[in-house]
Parts: sequence; C-alpha cells; structure tokens
Amino acid sequence: MPKEKFELNEREVWDGNYAASQAMRQAQVDVMAAYPITPSTPIVENYGSYVANGYVDGEFVMVESEHAAMSACVGASAAGGRVATATSSQGFALMVEVLYQASGMRLPIVLNVVNRALASPLNVRGDHSDMYLGRDSGWIQLDAYNAQEAYDLALCAFRIGENHSVRLPVMVHQDGFVTSHTAQNVYPLSDEEAYNFVGDFKPVDDMLDFSRPVTYGAQTEEDWHFEHKAKQHKALMDSRKVIDEVFAEFKKLSGREYKRVESYMMEDAEVAIVALGTTVETARVAAMELREKEGIKAGVVSPRVFRPFPFDLIRDALENVKAVGVMDRSSPGGAMGALFNEVSAALYTTPNRPLVSNYIYGLGGRDCSVEDLKEVFRDQKANADAGHITTPIQQFSGLRGPKLGFFETKRS
Repeated sequence: MPKEKFELNEREVWDGNYAASQAMRQAQVDVMAAYPITPSTPIVENYGSYVANGYVDGEFVMVESEHAAMSACVGASAAGGRVATATSSQGFALMVEVLYQASGMRLPIVLNVVNRALASPLNVRGDHSDMYLGRDSGWIQLDAYNAQEAYDLALCAFRIGENHSVRLPVMVHQDGFVTSHTAQNVYPLSDEEAYNFVGDFKPVDDMLDFSRPVTYGAQTEEDWHFEHKAKQHKALMDSRKVIDEVFAEFKKLSGREYKRVESYMMEDAEVAIVALGTTVETARVAAMELREKEGIKAGVVSPRVFRPFPFDLIRDALENVKAVGVMDRSSPGGAMGALFNEVSAALYTTPNRPLVSNYIYGLGGRDCSVEDLKEVFRDQKANADAGHITTPIQQFSGLRGPKLGFFETKRS
C-alpha cells in the first residue's frame, strides 16, 4: 500500500495528461516502464513523481526507447503485475512490434496514447495517425473526447482488460495538445472508490508462480498459429459484452454514461457526421447550430470503442439517414480513410445504404472549426437532396489553396 495519501478535491482542474496519470495512481499500477515523448510525457513523468513521493507502492522503470518500454511492460505483466505506460507518434510506431506480442500473450497492459502525427515531416501536434497504426494489433482501443473521459476511460481500461474472459491489452486515446494540454474541470472519484472499481489485480498464468510453470512466446507455425489467432480474435470480439457491463457499472458509480457508440441528435437526423476525438464535440455544436438557424436535421455519431469496431451499432445509428460525412484525421496513404472504410462496410449491409463521403482533415494539428464542420453537413444535405454524391467522394477539408478531391462520382 502507498505510504502517503494524495489529497483530491471534488472538482479538479486537470489537463488530459494529468487526468490519465491520476487514474494510473488510483489503480495502483505495479510497474510503469516508460520513455518520454511529446505530448504524452507528463503522464509518465507525473507517475514517476507519485512513486518518488510515496503515493504509489510500485516501480517506475526508465528505459532506453519505447520499444524497450513496451518490452518491459510485457515482462512485468507476464510476471503477474498490473502494468501501464504511455506514448505518442514515433514512440508508438517503435512499440508496434511489441504490441503484437502483448496481445498475442493476452496481457492486460494499459497504454495511454496521446495521439500525434507521424513523421515525416516532423510534427508534434495531434492527429490520428498513431491510433490508426495500432488498429490491427489486437488491442482494445477506447477513445476519449476530453480530459474527464481520459480519466474515466483509463479506470475502465483496467477493469475491461483484466477481466478473465477478456485478458487483452487496452489503449486509451486522447488528442495531442487539444485534450492532453488543455485544462478542464474534472470530477475524480475518491482513491477508495476508484481502486474498489478497478479491483485487486488477479493474475492468470503468471510466470512467478513457480508451483505452476508456464511458457510465454512459444512458436506455433502452421500447425496451431491459425487457431491461436482465431481464439484471440474471438476474445476481442467477445469483449464487447464486458465493455458494456463495465460502462454500466461505472455509470452507477459516477453518474457518467459511456456507450460503445455515442449518438447526438440522431433521432430524426437526415444527415450525419462520424468522427473521433475532440472533433466530436465541435461537430455537436455545428449540428445544433444548423438545426436552429438553417433547419438542417444534422446529427453526430462517434465510436467510443474503435476496436473491436462496433459495426452493428454504427449500422443501427446511421441506417435511416440519407447522407454521411466520415471524418478521418490521418493521411490516407493512397486509399480511403480508415474510419470511412469501417463505416462504409457497416452501412453496406443496410437496405437504405446512405450516401457516404470521406473528409481528410486536421493533419498535423490543423484546426477544425465549427464552420468547417458546418460545410461538411451542408455537403451532405446537398447530396441527400440530389440523391447522389455531388462532390468528390474523398476531399481534404481545411487545406490551404485549391480544393483537393478524389474519386469523382460519374453519372450518366
């Protein structure tokens, strides 16, 4: 147990980084291995200070790289400890090799990812390139839109990943600088409430249980590899039920409700935006103002859980709209945006099949304003009225210079 008690107020003013670090402290993480990188550095830096000042009975391990940080986390988790760390951008990219090790070994590590653009050119501002890079690594991915959610979802992440029917690592994403460095009102749980919610860590097949020796990182080849990955995928898909249960329990404790897909003004919406991160709150303001001033029945749909992707809930939320603009805050690399592809796949199975357009925006921290998102809504209203997509299927929103669009719709 920690030697010192941390004093908390009912309402604190925290940025997203500090909120995430407080959740780590309250969960009483046994081992945090970390290497600093902007804009996630304060999370691990704060945790190191909690250890040094006696607020945590754990180990803070300084390593030589992000690859080493996740490797140390894998070792500590396999040994039977509660483990967490944080990273961003290039550091996340350096971790990727080990992310697959963590998920394949079914280790419930919590990783706070403060989303930032990937080089080159070098950029320290926020977009979703690193989030998308990890989407097929076998980790559960939760997405926070503000500092309060960064705190809440970090606590939920331990409860979800450590559930014995899940036993998978979990990422909690927040937007670099816009969330991570913006101070907002946050209402934390007491230390006792938070720890009781997370619960004591109960290891499974820990390597330090010498009465029951186990092996991690075995080689399987074609004889069993396929079966192993299928079982891992099933555990990831089955985690949806556990995520819902954890969110419901957290609502009872805190009064704050989370859903795997969040909908705003979608009851009668004719057009919608689908987005992630801080853009969600901006899109909600745009939708509200368009309804009040222009009579456009606009709504917003946002995946709270990016992996496992909630195809069914996305389909249900959007099946009755006429046109959808999907916002991708990552360079598409010669393809449609990743979120666009996921949403399109979900809507392809609906009888209505709404018109779907892709908007690439906000790269390298470029601001996305309420007016920018109003234009996206207006585009969707024009598409809905015409009965077909009137603009390029993919376009760059907020880009300086002439409009840039691809994949024109041909109509005879």
